[in-house]
Amino acid sequence: MALQLHLVALVLLAALLHATWNAVVKAAGDRFLTFTAVRGTGTVVAICLLPLVPVPAPESWPYLIASIAVHNFYYVVLLQAYRFGDLSHVYPLARGVAPLTVAMLAAAFAGEVPTAGGAFGIALVSAGLVSLMFAGGRPPMLGEEGHAAKAVGFAVMTGLFIAFYTVVDGLGIRASGATFGYIVWLNVGEGIPFMMAALATRPTKIGPFLKANWRRTTSTGLLAVAAYGLVLYALSEGAMAHVSALRETSVLFAAAIGALFLKEPFGRVRVAAAVIIVAGVVMMQTLG
Repeated sequence: MALQLHLVALVLLAALLHATWNAVVKAAGDRFLTFTAVRGTGTVVAICLLPLVPVPAPESWPYLIASIAVHNFYYVVLLQAYRFGDLSHVYPLARGVAPLTVAMLAAAFAGEVPTAGGAFGIALVSAGLVSLMFAGGRPPMLGEEGHAAKAVGFAVMTGLFIAFYTVVDGLGIRASGATFGYIVWLNVGEGIPFMMAALATRPTKIGPFLKANWRRTTSTGLLAVAAYGLVLYALSEGAMAHVSALRETSVLFAAAIGALFLKEPFGRVRVAAAVIIVAGVVMMQTLG
């Protein structure tokens, strides 16, 4: 079940793009409007592309609608996780939960059962990702801080939603008969709920925000569309658990971006985590 080399390259590129656009959203002063503008860019671009792509097969529409719903629940839970917990603790936990959960769901619903070596490789990737929680020192344990339990809970929920939409999209895009049509229609639907929420709750702030930030949010939105579009293409051809584990290396790319451009120390914990993650990827590809 190892991925073909071109799929490995595409998913790693997607992970890099994902880390880049997330770094922009994380650094934003108003995360809600920034995120809405980023997703709104994807919706506008997708609407422009609709005449150029085939309509997905009817069998894929239940998956498509479910994916749009799950993605938006994921976005809400993710923002709540960032509200109650430090980014450096929440993000690795959320991303580390996903690959193992995807492996279990893919085995149950798609019959994609990894070999023992492949499963161990996926587990190593997850362990390496979660270990990045400790890169900035020991995270607060449950009960030590008032918001610690909520942060951990929302982070785990975020990881579960990532796994749910990954499997739903893996099944949906394979049933669509139109890979690019599925990708475009998913982007049309994803941004609409947040755009409606912004219009309902902050109608007077949208114009000034876009005037001041449209270049940044538009470029970031294009990165987000490209990042998940590449993942969806990989899901149409490769094993879901392997794609998920490779995609979540975005956490490692984010750490590297912080070290290179934000002068954050990479540190021994991140080096050890990187070794564990790379070892897991190698095992997935050789023993998959």
